[in-house]
Amino acid sequence: MIKKAILLMCFAGVGVNAQTITQTFGSGANSFSMDFVQIGNPGNAADTTGSPKPAGAVSYVYNIGKYEVSRSMVDLSNQAGGLGITMANMINSGGNGPLKPAVGVSWNEAARFVNWLNRSKGYHAAYNFTSNGYNDNIGLWGSGEYSGNNQFRHKDAYYFLPNVDEWYKAAYYDANKNGANNGGYWNWPTQSDQEPVHISEGYVGAVTGGQAGPADINLAGSLSAYGTMGQGGNAWEWNETSLDLTNDDPNENRLRRGGVYYGAGYGLESSNGSWSRSPSDETDVSGFRVASVPEPSAVSLLAVGLGGLAMMRRRRS
Repeated sequence: MIKKAILLMCFAGVGVNAQTITQTFGSGANSFSMDFVQIGNPGNAADTTGSPKPAGAVSYVYNIGKYEVSRSMVDLSNQAGGLGITMANMINSGGNGPLKPAVGVSWNEAARFVNWLNRSKGYHAAYNFTSNGYNDNIGLWGSGEYSGNNQFRHKDAYYFLPNVDEWYKAAYYDANKNGANNGGYWNWPTQSDQEPVHISEGYVGAVTGGQAGPADINLAGSLSAYGTMGQGGNAWEWNETSLDLTNDDPNENRLRRGGVYYGAGYGLESSNGSWSRSPSDETDVSGFRVASVPEPSAVSLLAVGLGGLAMMRRRRS
């Protein structure tokens, strides 16, 4: 009965602009909160007009950070977990305020932050670090430890970096774009097919075009249909996914999405998705956000179920 209820929850549609889910990490003086929104409408069709082609199809319900990870979140996790994550000094580019996005963080460092989130809640680590160097590359998980073909992410992890489809769906998909419950993709992560207007701070347009530095994470432009902020402009965001989309080589470049505060608006567009950097790169324009699955075992179960349905359809055709 429990598994059946979980499956029903995963198949149920979740409306756009979902309610914010707040989760707290750490303790005492080192505690901080992170807001998530739920990305529903499982089994949505992929976008075949953006980059990569196709992208955005996700068969399960998951959560994603409403905002980018802030500098204060990284500072407090460093103190609580001794992570040793470094960030870029942005004193001449908008400042190092606590609500500024955590830029200058490599993919490897972002993955260590995510692993600490998991451990602090008693969950399995998402990424398989085999050495203690703060910017060392991960190893691959072995057979039976990962789901599908994604050898980077452990199947029992609760928190993780969003893969390209999870990130893309949260940014561009709108279940009601073509009429109620029809679904479709916007060209920009601002619920629009028109290039967003540059802003300095606020809730209209996107933070791009000659800015002195990134905006605070809660002032980073218009919301996506699901209610995420800052997936357009402000900071490039690490995706879990490697450049060739296979996630089978820890040394391969990782995708970054979403554009940057000083860039042009086209960098935010769904068709502009070929940006990548080494997982150890610490450029001062790269940040990240965190994703999670409401119930990891339910997602694995759902993936098996959907795979079985697909196989049955193939046999009938």
